Amino acid sequence: MDPLEIMSDLENVFPYFQPIFSADEHRIIGYEVLARYKVDEKVESLGPFFLDDSIPEDYRMEVDDVILIKALEKALTLDPDVLLFINRDADLLVNQDSEHLLGILLEFEKKGISLDRIVIEISQRFPYGDFSHLDHFINYYRTYGIKIAIDNLGKESSYLDRIGQLSPNILKIDLQALRSSAVNHNYQEILYSLSMLARKIGATLLFENIEMEYQLQFAWRNGGRYYQGAYLNGPEEEFVERDILKQKLKDKCHQFISYEKRKLSSLYMITERFNDTMTDFLIKNRKSSESQNFLPALSQALDDAAFRLYICNDNGFQLSPNIFKGSGQWVVQNEYLDKNWSWRPYFLENIMRMKNNKKGILSDLYTDIETGESIRTFSYPLNETDYLFVDLAYHFLYEHDALL
Repeated sequence: MDPLEIMSDLENVFPYFQPIFSADEHRIIGYEVLARYKVDEKVESLGPFFLDDSIPEDYRMEVDDVILIKALEKALTLDPDVLLFINRDADLLVNQDSEHLLGILLEFEKKGISLDRIVIEISQRFPYGDFSHLDHFINYYRTYGIKIAIDNLGKESSYLDRIGQLSPNILKIDLQALRSSAVNHNYQEILYSLSMLARKIGATLLFENIEMEYQLQFAWRNGGRYYQGAYLNGPEEEFVERDILKQKLKDKCHQFISYEKRKLSSLYMITERFNDTMTDFLIKNRKSSESQNFLPALSQALDDAAFRLYICNDNGFQLSPNIFKGSGQWVVQNEYLDKNWSWRPYFLENIMRMKNNKKGILSDLYTDIETGESIRTFSYPLNETDYLFVDLAYHFLYEHDALL
């Protein structure tokens, strides 16, 4: 793509608009402005132009301005609550006079586009220089009601410390790598962690590059409020009708809700089954419940489901060795005696839940540090101070679909 050709033909530089849909309204809440160039009756994306650092910054800034002004002119026809997402490279932002972009936006505010409808999407290619300059720039724009989104999360590098410092209004997570249900579980956990980060800093999640229903369901299940991608609607030169997918999204939402309810019901029944198993076992083995034979006997009763058992007190100190199943045989691992596990996430919270409810609970899905496999842990109160932990093997989870 010849930059000089583009700069001499700015009449054929124009915006496309990709709609962004909401989970709560099932309709379009905004449009992302994308740059396009028409050459020989063919429309091409200007993405490579903006990503090419060899092209002078002044060229890229000028094309940015042309796209923005044309987009804002068209946006004057939109409903007054529709957001407009504007892409900006972080390096270009910090190198540009902060009043320049603001001046354009203020001119259109006079024409009826409130600044609280503007979302500036900052690419995750954060500036190489003084990061504080970008921080000041963003805080200044926020005083005018302009919203900030961080783009391209979910890719190779996340700069979580900088994201926390910027405290954006929206985190935009790329689901391009999540193209099938067979994707690496660790990748899904990373995306889940980003959803937790958004919750902690009070940001809204926008999932982009949704190309299939599975990705939409993942976005919905992981707290995504906004959705964008070819599965929903690709970029177009004109704005599409806001309720174009209202019924489809409503139907999909009902499907997702029904699936999650069935899964949660299955999890509840499996948890109750383990509680019943433990109650029956303790009744039949009351005399051995505090002896060294207790865990070996229990391991045989749970041989088809568990691969590790141990007992801790309510402060997290391990009172028993591990009873571990390796190569099909149960072995005793005395080296785990007296280890403390209170540092683990949710450990003390779960202890208090069991203490108050007098029932066992099932953990969420996580990766075991030692085996590297996806597991769940069933925890059970043996008495007021001692708690049993049963790590469930992956093959057992696989046989019970709701557990994965």
